[in-house]
Amino acid sequence: MAEPAEAVEMRAALLRLRRTTGLPVAFGGLLHEAGRMDIAELNGASTGALRGLAISAGNGLGGKSIALSRPCAVTDYREARHISHEYDAAVAAEGLRSVLAVPVVVRRRVRGVLYGALRSALPIGERTFDAAVAAARDVEQALVVRDEVRRLLTVSREPTPGPAAWEEVRAAHSELRALAPRVLDARLRAELLGVCGRLAGASDPMGGTDPLGGSAPAGTVPRPTPVALAPREVDVLTCVASGATNAAAAELLGVRPETVKGYLRSAMRKLGTHTRLESVVAARRAGLLP
Repeated sequence: MAEPAEAVEMRAALLRLRRTTGLPVAFGGLLHEAGRMDIAELNGASTGALRGLAISAGNGLGGKSIALSRPCAVTDYREARHISHEYDAAVAAEGLRSVLAVPVVVRRRVRGVLYGALRSALPIGERTFDAAVAAARDVEQALVVRDEVRRLLTVSREPTPGPAAWEEVRAAHSELRALAPRVLDARLRAELLGVCGRLAGASDPMGGTDPLGGSAPAGTVPRPTPVALAPREVDVLTCVASGATNAAAAELLGVRPETVKGYLRSAMRKLGTHTRLESVVAARRAGLLP
């Protein structure tokens, strides 16, 4: 069963789907086990006939979409010859005729299905299809971020992560900092940034490399007085720490290279550093980066 935040994202996607397409009905759900899902969210439905309907891969239009991992549509559901008809009674009770189903696919695995429907047997146009696919992509992005948050939480709970695990934490921290501004769900965005803060405040058990004084053992380098950096300055330093050039950081953050340079100069001034490497080390000592 979907967690509450995921259910909220699904409801928001269905609302956007109806608003952008004019379709009178939208519904969907997330898979709770391989090849099986329940329709948990309805928008515009006049009955409860579809709610809780268990969809299996290969059965009906949604099951076909799950099995093929691609969008599917029928102009007249009850007359369609290329789908099975296990769910005809529920579809008829809601008065649906023309229906489309778009899978939510994350890392090549179907995680859910979004449906849109008309109560008349009319072809569904290309613009409606594109809007439905865009709504599914929104859900996919939210699931990717939430999966990464869960993974990071697991990694961050390790008592003494080894060098490989620590580098994985740093790489994931960089990706999450870049994703955060694009997340529309305020609660999810806050949770994501909270995890980033926990990781940034952790200590590397292997110690850090100080460009001014060589390598220092873990726990022997005192953390300086906290420095207040703007969120975008931290985002830029996170990209720099991962080895990204200014151009690559700009593309990742969705800004211009000149903007990245400006944030980097500002961060250096606040940190009292003169090079990119010094800035990364200083930010790590200040607990701003993992």
